[in-house]
Amino acid sequence: MSGHSKWSTIKRKKGALDAKRSKIFTKIIKEITVAVREGGPDPEGNPRLRLAIQNSKAANMPKDNVERAIKKGSGSDGAVYTEVTYEGYATHGVAIFVECMTDNINRTVQNIRSAFNKYGGSLGTNGSLEFIFDRKGVFNIKLSDNLTLDEEEFTLEMIDAGAEEVAFEEDYVTVYCAMEDFGAMQKKVEALKLEVENAELQRIPNTTVTLDEESLRKVMKFIDVLEDDDDVQKVYHNIELNEEALAALE
Repeated sequence: MSGHSKWSTIKRKKGALDAKRSKIFTKIIKEITVAVREGGPDPEGNPRLRLAIQNSKAANMPKDNVERAIKKGSGSDGAVYTEVTYEGYATHGVAIFVECMTDNINRTVQNIRSAFNKYGGSLGTNGSLEFIFDRKGVFNIKLSDNLTLDEEEFTLEMIDAGAEEVAFEEDYVTVYCAMEDFGAMQKKVEALKLEVENAELQRIPNTTVTLDEESLRKVMKFIDVLEDDDDVQKVYHNIELNEEALAALE
């Protein structure tokens, strides 16, 4: 699964280039709100909420924002969000998977369809991209001067806990697990008191598409438009983004 490590690194580098902090906060607030409605306001008894709060800290989101989001999710008023996904292809055969949270599905599907049409893509049916993306748990753990890990020992410990792959990259270690092992791995990471920068279920491409610079820019523009939509939480694609391609986008 060497492609997973590359994907994780690219996601992190792309995130470092993004200055859309308010958009990130909005997505986290929605996730907290839905988590509270599903499992209650107590993080100890609500793994999804605990994870959302953890990711809010990694994004340097103010504590007041988190508390307001929990309060909003606990109330009977306010927006009720529905989770929906859309699958399709951009130009050049690039697979696109979009995860949304919305209080108005008609608005969302109209916006997503409009974006696909404008940039020459085509929406498919749900499940049409299952053969391209594998859903995996991904834990990005930041290494620091205060945290030294024996790579072999740590890898074996993670595998015993359900990890499928453990990748050491510069100042990070990334742990991958099957979707059904996500909760157990979350508990293990918490028990070890590791500094988790981000933890989530991701859709990892098992096959990728290589584009020339001009085509890459056009497809990434389309992806940026999707990510800018207020109803969109995450956008996954299967573009091969190597160092050369990333440099071309800067």
